[in-house]
Amino acid sequence: MSSRRLITASERSKLDPFVVATGDASPRDQRDLMERPFFSLAKTRRTAPILYQAGDIRVEVYAVAEHGMATIWDADVLIWAASQIVEAENLGLKTSRFLRFTPYQLLTAIGRQTGARDYKLLKGALARLQSTVIRTTIRNGEHWRRHQFSWINEWEECATHDGRVEGMEFVLPDWFYRGVIDRSLVLAIDPAYFRLTGGIERWLYRVARKHAGRQPGGWLFELAHLHEKSGSLARPRDFALDLRRIVSRQSLPGYRLHIERGDRGELMRILPADLSPPPVDKRVEALGTSGAPIIGTSGAGVSGLQARKSQLSLWPETAIPALNLESNSESSFSCWPGRSADNPAAPAQTSEHSAQQPSLPFGQRPGGGR
Repeated sequence: MSSRRLITASERSKLDPFVVATGDASPRDQRDLMERPFFSLAKTRRTAPILYQAGDIRVEVYAVAEHGMATIWDADVLIWAASQIVEAENLGLKTSRFLRFTPYQLLTAIGRQTGARDYKLLKGALARLQSTVIRTTIRNGEHWRRHQFSWINEWEECATHDGRVEGMEFVLPDWFYRGVIDRSLVLAIDPAYFRLTGGIERWLYRVARKHAGRQPGGWLFELAHLHEKSGSLARPRDFALDLRRIVSRQSLPGYRLHIERGDRGELMRILPADLSPPPVDKRVEALGTSGAPIIGTSGAGVSGLQARKSQLSLWPETAIPALNLESNSESSFSCWPGRSADNPAAPAQTSEHSAQQPSLPFGQRPGGGR
């Protein structure tokens, strides 16, 4: 019996709680989550897995039918947790993977309402974060090949007799926690991020912040490569239409987007705001068409930017039948940096494909968009 107790004991009993005392922490995101496809970009339920391979980096994300895959809106919970941990360490406070907080603290910090429906949606987000399974080779040790975990190991709510939630607790996975306490793996993000309503729009901001950062030269991506990095179920053509609509709105806080033509197709240039694009030898179009008959949001059924539905809430609970997702193969792409996002003196932080094709500053890149 004592042996069984050891097996079934809550992980929280072995950890010192980190009691969140403030909701005023500046938002911070974890770099690995910003760069690779870890979340569904759709507001409808997704059960098809994400299978992403790039060199020796592999990401697999699996969902259960009951809850669906954790979404990019659910990831706000992880951004909030990372922000609180970093802020506490800045103040010299001890932190832990075991967080104790009030739902009010979390919801207000990420710009949400605090009504009964919002608390219910928060619990749905926690359920998806716990039930989604991730397997990845990112940050593995020398003799380890794959790490498997869920975004939340366990969670619990404390409620009054009349059902009013007074407090919550959850335990973060060690993989995520180690990626937060290592300051080189965390980036500050604009609080306006939480006001972005589209899934692709939110994902694209994180890509822009991670790769372009504050570099005057920004970053350049082939649209096909962006589609691969997103893990989206939308067809490449529909995904490109969604990107063009985002470019037309210029809605990413702190960044300007431009569509360019290269020999191998369309490219997106991401620049910090208030900077003009550097000279290029190809015609620049603010809104490309790629042969499409109209410009606008795609009609893709499971696009991160839904064409036929209004943006409703942070954590939707609608369901659709499961869809198939083919494994992402390593794409033939172009992706050129200037310098690392927040350290201009450091070498450029290349993407996972850099072993196959070194990154070059804009002024030294070959012609034709490669």
